Amino acid sequence: MSQNTNIFPKEFQLMRDYIEESCGIHITHEKIYLMETRLTTLMIECGCESFFELYKKSQEDKTLKIRDRIIDAMTTNETLWFRDESPFAIMEEVVLDQMKERLLSGKQQKVRIWCAASSTGQEPFSLSIVIHEYLQKNHSLRKDQFEILATDISPTVLYLAMAGRYDHIAITRGLSDRLKERYFKRNNRVWELDSTIKNMVRFKKFNLQDEFAILGTQDIVFCRNVLIYFSDAFKKDVLKRISRVLRPQGYLFLGASESLINYSSDYDMLRDSRGLFYQVK
Repeated sequence: MSQNTNIFPKEFQLMRDYIEESCGIHITHEKIYLMETRLTTLMIECGCESFFELYKKSQEDKTLKIRDRIIDAMTTNETLWFRDESPFAIMEEVVLDQMKERLLSGKQQKVRIWCAASSTGQEPFSLSIVIHEYLQKNHSLRKDQFEILATDISPTVLYLAMAGRYDHIAITRGLSDRLKERYFKRNNRVWELDSTIKNMVRFKKFNLQDEFAILGTQDIVFCRNVLIYFSDAFKKDVLKRISRVLRPQGYLFLGASESLINYSSDYDMLRDSRGLFYQVK
């Protein structure tokens, strides 16, 4: 069998539309080479001679396994510990203080945090560390009063995240020596996350095109460096649906390069000396 590993314009259009329809990721024509390189191996493994055959086989696959593998291949899983730093500092020094007041006053029993597109776990585990450090200074609060839900569409990265094990390169990206020594144990070439931190996070496979209501009401949503991969229409849709699952006065954190301008009027922008974050109206 001789595969055609060059993707033709019509094939690109079919796959681009199929991927956007399946998960919301919008792939511009400038990324045709990216699609070609990321899907070639899968095309060959599926016994297809062309990208059109891969497209057809995926559509005919009732188990959706090929579709999931296509999405998995096209998903960008760039992540690091405490990415951009400011959201985590704002969490610890501003938001958690407000959550503390709500908990101690009896206005609510739990603080629920949703980390969307959580990749291999660095972001939700960074949040877990922030909360654990905060609890060390605020003994009136308990760990079981905080719940972190981390979701991603990729079963591959979720599997890696749930393991809580990282190699030397991953462990050094954004993590201080102090936190590494405190919360990780070295096992040969792998660093293993302390179970206290790992068990604070619950992972779930979730497509941002699915109904958010099944995730329950949230106090804080981290949807960082995610919207940049979506079309304008889908960005607006995601932001609208996040506003509906956020508790009144709940918080939204976006990536440093992301903005709500022209996409949503459901939030107030809050300015901190370290950066911006948002509060649902």
